[in-house]
Amino acid sequence: MGTDNIFHKRKAKNASELSRKKASRAPYAKVLIVCEGKKTEPNYFNELKDYLALNSANVKVTGDCDSSPISVVEYAIQRYSKESILGDPFEKIFCVFDKDTHSTYPQALEKLQNANPKNTFCAITSVPCFEYWLLLHFGHTTAPFQSSDQKSAADRVIDELRKHIPNYRKGDNSIFCTLIERLSQAKTYAEKALKDEQTNRTDNPSTHVHELVTYLQNIKNSDKNP
Repeated sequence: MGTDNIFHKRKAKNASELSRKKASRAPYAKVLIVCEGKKTEPNYFNELKDYLALNSANVKVTGDCDSSPISVVEYAIQRYSKESILGDPFEKIFCVFDKDTHSTYPQALEKLQNANPKNTFCAITSVPCFEYWLLLHFGHTTAPFQSSDQKSAADRVIDELRKHIPNYRKGDNSIFCTLIERLSQAKTYAEKALKDEQTNRTDNPSTHVHELVTYLQNIKNSDKNP
């Protein structure tokens, strides 16, 4: 009898907490953004979230996972399962990671393609790295970035970015605000880069970050942004 009472009390408490969580959210989708980096990407998307005045109860950004693409995806799937068990699943999950020299990049993409439920998990990839998205704020370029002289392809992108932002450092906590006036241009160039990818038959360079940016910009336009 005592055990039954404890069970029912816990169940009632969980139901009450779930109700409070849902009440604190705005009437649009519950979204999770899982980032490869612990600072650069989370800082960027948290800045974007604040700029768009999005409810933190709706849009959650985290970099609390290992930096490999497969770790990002596995963490995202685990978080989805956990929230689902609690009866409050995310409606959309974005996995933000780079190709760079990561050996698990193809594996991560495949796992996302096969993840359930369908159309819930999205890959927001950049080749070779996230900084290519930042570089597109200053102009359109599809010249491949290659490693050489003890520098990786990602290092080469950062070198190019520093021609425009000399003091750029990974983990910058104001990069979104610094580039906000160029955001529309960057989105246009990112779309063009994806079209060029098909023509040039290489994904180096390319990015899908603009797709997540656009999603967040439009999330308030309907009760449930699919």
